[in-house]
This record gives sequence, structure tokens and C-alpha cells, in this order.
Amino acid sequence: MTELILATKNLDKIIEIKSVLDNLNFKVLTFRDFENFPETKEDKKTLEGNAEKKAREIWKKFQIPALADDTGLFVDALDGAPGVFSSRFAGENVTYKQNREKLLRLMKNIPLQKRDAIFRTIIVFISQSGEKFSVKGECKGYIGFEEKGKNGFGYDKIFYVKNLDKTFAELTITEKNKISHRGIALKNINKILKKFNKNF
Repeated sequence: MTELILATKNLDKIIEIKSVLDNLNFKVLTFRDFENFPETKEDKKTLEGNAEKKAREIWKKFQIPALADDTGLFVDALDGAPGVFSSRFAGENVTYKQNREKLLRLMKNIPLQKRDAIFRTIIVFISQSGEKFSVKGECKGYIGFEEKGKNGFGYDKIFYVKNLDKTFAELTITEKNKISHRGIALKNINKILKKFNKNF
């Protein structure tokens, strides 16, 4: 069975990614399966740059195919912020809630019709030979005025999906994966992964 390492220590991301990849016939490994799993500094200017850096560092260290994603929330009223800095919008080593609170504070006086936003995910897969494959996923929505819902993570409690008028946090993980930026990107990467194992 082909092995694949998820190049992240974010347990929430791991749960979402595995829920989509588990239907494929390969062994998904995480940081818990290794000692001295490296912590990659996300210092690139693009989502793809960060995703590739994470995946390639893991591939180089363990010589096993690696997959990484980088995700950003791009808010029109804030000229695309927080964007590539979404996970550390309120500073280094902050909580999801602190990031949400900063965003809501900055958008306090912005009317509903100007609160459009888009989530983007880039997934990079580095094959056994070191070849790079990249896919993306997007989901359009808007930023609410307060937190709503109990599921998900990150900005899910304040990001409304336009055609549902519900936040990601109001959806189950299965419902979210069908329409979310990461879910779409994972479906796209599945098509590529299948080519690397005849048993997929």
C-alpha cells in the first residue's frame, strides 16, 4: 500500500483531509507517526509557495510522498486581507478566536453588501520522485457580524456560504467538504493521486 504524509501538525486540517482521502487505498501518515517532524516556517508570499515549501520539506526528510495545503481568507473590504496571513492574522501563536475577533473588529462598520469574501486553498503533492503537482479550490461567501455555529475551525464561525446563508460552522464535516475550498481542492488532488497507485 502506498504511503502518503500529510505535511501539517494542524489536527483540524488532518481530520478534514483524511475524511476525503480515506476512501482511497493508501496509508495516510501524519506527524504522530514520526519523531522529529519538522515545523515549517510559512514565509512565502503566496499560498502555493507555502504549500510547496511544507510538502517538499517533509518529502526531503522522510523520502515519502507528501501532501500539504495552504489556505487563505480574502476579504474584499480589506483589500484581500488576511490572505496568506490568515492563520496568524492577530499575531504569532494566536487562537482561532483571536483571529476571528480581529477580523470582526476591523469590519464592524462595514455593511452586509460590502462584506464579500472568498476562501482559497492550494494543495501541493510531491511524488516519490520529487515531482510537484498543484491544485486549487475556492468558495465564495461573506463575513457575518457575529460568530454562529459549533463545528469547524478557523474562520468557519463567521464565514457564510452565499447560496446557503449558513456559516461553515453550521454544517457537518461531510456537508462542508462537498462545497468548501479545501473539499474542492481535495477532490481535484484525488484525480492526481489515483495515477500513482493502481489500487486507488
